[in-house]
Amino acid sequence: MRNRYVIAALAGALLLAGCGGSAASSPGVPTLSQAVGQGSPGQGSAGSRAAALHAAAQCIRQHGVPSYADPVLTAGGQVYTDSRSIQDAPQSVIDAVHQACATLAARAGLVPDAEPPAPPQLVEAGVRSAECMRAHGLPNVQDPTAQTPYTPGHGFGLTASEVPAGGKASPAFQEAAQACHALLDAEIRASTLVSLGNDG
Repeated sequence: MRNRYVIAALAGALLLAGCGGSAASSPGVPTLSQAVGQGSPGQGSAGSRAAALHAAAQCIRQHGVPSYADPVLTAGGQVYTDSRSIQDAPQSVIDAVHQACATLAARAGLVPDAEPPAPPQLVEAGVRSAECMRAHGLPNVQDPTAQTPYTPGHGFGLTASEVPAGGKASPAFQEAAQACHALLDAEIRASTLVSLGNDG
């Protein structure tokens, strides 16, 4: 089974790994939004913004995150990003990205650690997964909403209260995950950048 679920307590930390967090985080440690640029989209066509997003992503790749995928710009102007690659970057890489790419990111309106609300297609897939997990021994799993945290390419996470005693290694979790494997895979597919881009 893929390492698909993350406990929300960890997900929150990972979302801003190596770069602080919200305004309540440690003083002096920038969030990625501060490090790369606040993301004020420039004026212009969708084509010019897409080109600006590509340029910012290329800069991020060249300065220490080689797996960072180009963000997806939807027809409605939403930008979905490869936040997992950013989550896994050490602080030294975040610093290098800041130095090199802040201007490009600001020009593109790119905030790599901020995803738009989950679109309907992803929420529906997540609800089906949650229903299945509840039906197979995990009664505390809640239905996600558009505001539930998610990671593109990995779907929604679970809060600590939703995971049974013993965590993901517990027999209860493993049994539910096996029974719901197809629905969890469908949720993962619904959360890929391509799917998000088609549903935004």
